[in-house]
Amino acid sequence: MFAVIKTGGKQYKVVKDDVILVEKLEGEPSSKIVFEEVLMADGKIGTPVVEGASVEAEIIRQTRGEKVIVFKKKRRQGYRRKKGHKQDLTLVKIKDIVVG
Repeated sequence: MFAVIKTGGKQYKVVKDDVILVEKLEGEPSSKIVFEEVLMADGKIGTPVVEGASVEAEIIRQTRGEKVIVFKKKRRQGYRRKKGHKQDLTLVKIKDIVVG
């Protein structure tokens, strides 16, 4: 059985024991977290969410993504700016999918 959850403005298809990287969530490693925004579970499609469905997960660690270079330039003006950015991420392991 799989579910589609929404967190951090993105949607993820998850199955029990999956390990996924999501936008930063508050919490310490090995703490439990529950995703309430379940868009689809067990073949049921929500309008917009499936009532009574939730996905239970455990935080493995807090990490950062790969560095993204942001480079701005205006030609023939001598204007150049180079900056880097690393997104804060959370590594999460899916423990259980509960359908009301």
